[in-house]
Amino acid sequence: MIERRGRTREEHDREIVSALKERNIDLVCLAGYMRVLSHVFIAAYCGRILNIHPSLLPSFPGLNAQQQALDHGARISGCTVHYVDETLDGGPIIAQREVPVSEDDTVESLAARILIEEHKLYAEAVAMVLAELVE
Repeated sequence: MIERRGRTREEHDREIVSALKERNIDLVCLAGYMRVLSHVFIAAYCGRILNIHPSLLPSFPGLNAQQQALDHGARISGCTVHYVDETLDGGPIIAQREVPVSEDDTVESLAARILIEEHKLYAEAVAMVLAELVE
């Protein structure tokens, strides 16, 4: 485990990058990481960091995406796999999948349906990116 308490984000990220490079990691896939990566991390893996987000970006970035969708009255939500850059959930989109929003949806019911699609979409998107890296 790489300790983050008592350290700057950059110090923490430098240690993670070092550990990844020691293991010859070429692609970083985030899921539930819930932390903004520093410039240090993004620069080290530029174009090789993926994230999954529970909305159809650019709509509803950041935390509580399902609540944002319900508050907005969205009829369709979904999930997005995107490259990570220095913007919050703003990197180039790789793939998206729509999930209808029902009138009786709660945050929990919508999140559960989106999660099912996230699991499928992330695997598909990683396969697409890996195929491009090999070419």
